[in-house]
Amino acid sequence: MTHGSRSFPSASVVVPTFNRLSDLRRVVAAVTEQISVLDSRCELVIVNDGSTDGTGEWLEANASDLGIVLVQQANAGPARARNRGVAATGGEIVLFLGDDTVPADRWLLEHLEAHRMTGGAGGVAVLGYTAFPPVWDSPFLRWINEYGAQFGYALIDDPVNVPFNFFYTSNISLPRTVFEDLGGFREDFPAAAWEDIEFAYRAVGSKLRLVYVPRARTIHHHRIGVRSFGRRQQTSGLSAAIFSRLHPELEAFLGVGCVNRLNWRVRLERPFLAVWIGLGETIPGLVSDKEYRRLLDGYYLQGLGAGLDNPGTT
Repeated sequence: MTHGSRSFPSASVVVPTFNRLSDLRRVVAAVTEQISVLDSRCELVIVNDGSTDGTGEWLEANASDLGIVLVQQANAGPARARNRGVAATGGEIVLFLGDDTVPADRWLLEHLEAHRMTGGAGGVAVLGYTAFPPVWDSPFLRWINEYGAQFGYALIDDPVNVPFNFFYTSNISLPRTVFEDLGGFREDFPAAAWEDIEFAYRAVGSKLRLVYVPRARTIHHHRIGVRSFGRRQQTSGLSAAIFSRLHPELEAFLGVGCVNRLNWRVRLERPFLAVWIGLGETIPGLVSDKEYRRLLDGYYLQGLGAGLDNPGTT
């Protein structure tokens, strides 16, 4: 593929989706526009993961006109959806994108330029930057995006050698051969939590290098509140129990040893912390990093403890 005087590897954008039709339409519009600017060797693959909101019907009606490679499956979760999406692709580079993360201008170009500069189909994954819409700006959203459990971009020290736990499938790309050689994502993770990091752990151990290119930007159209994010953290803890059984050498990293510290006091203070953090949405600087972590770590450890005690729940 060429753009001006530059030659890029071919690329496939893979988007799993479930019941987010209005967001998906924005994603499709942005990606197809960027593909049209570059070259026909780019393709968009949408995997409908058993949606019930009309997504499947809309995709079937529009896939041909929009140049979408469509895969339909019964609801099985994002890991299987992404694996099936890659199996349906032909690009040298696979780009994973969320169904609610809308690419900004030049997103596709920035990813492909980074791969071109690092050798095309070599052992490099490219992490882009994902932000919430500016009109939603709040202290809590800024914290989870830059320092917290959603993302943690401000914690990246070396953009050319990023740790495996920053492998976010809302906005990342890597050589298809690397993905296939490692067998893709494990499909025994029931939710969108840790299955991407578990893959990255195996990949980095196999010499994949992760680089950070913040110019490859997407906007995350997903409203998140303190309590809803707490529930997400419980789900993350359940999935972390699976991760720890697969890789017991990562128990300390996953916080397994901290589960016993989760006691009645942590749960008792939870509603008060939630109110305090809610107040901090109108008073910047009121809530400390420690307070954010105490609340969200409590939810996470609750889920992790339940997953460890009852493997059947995960």
